[in-house]
Amino acid sequence: MSLTIYGLPNCDTCRKARNWLARFEVAHDFVDYRANPLPAATLKAWAQQLGGWEKLVNKSSTTWRNLLPQRKNPGSDPEWTLLLKEYPALMRRPVVVQADGTVSVGFTDNGFKKLFGK
Repeated sequence: MSLTIYGLPNCDTCRKARNWLARFEVAHDFVDYRANPLPAATLKAWAQQLGGWEKLVNKSSTTWRNLLPQRKNPGSDPEWTLLLKEYPALMRRPVVVQADGTVSVGFTDNGFKKLFGK
């Protein structure tokens, strides 16, 4: 498969994205990143491609709001990767990785139509 979706199986947004892909017959693999933790290098590469850690981390999530204040200001890549490994639900979902390595996050019907030309 040339398309991989990273997310959490019980996430409503991930379910919507996967249903959309099935409806439009877009072949893909799904990876539960809680069950299959991602290497720090992968997380760092995604953050760089997206324009920074803030684009990869969902700061409006309950998980983020419940973090201790001192954990909300990671100062380095290793601190960000540790935070995401400790709290996988902090990552925006789904993360879509295309065959060419292009990374995008989130799901909207129109966004996926543009992304996949449907």
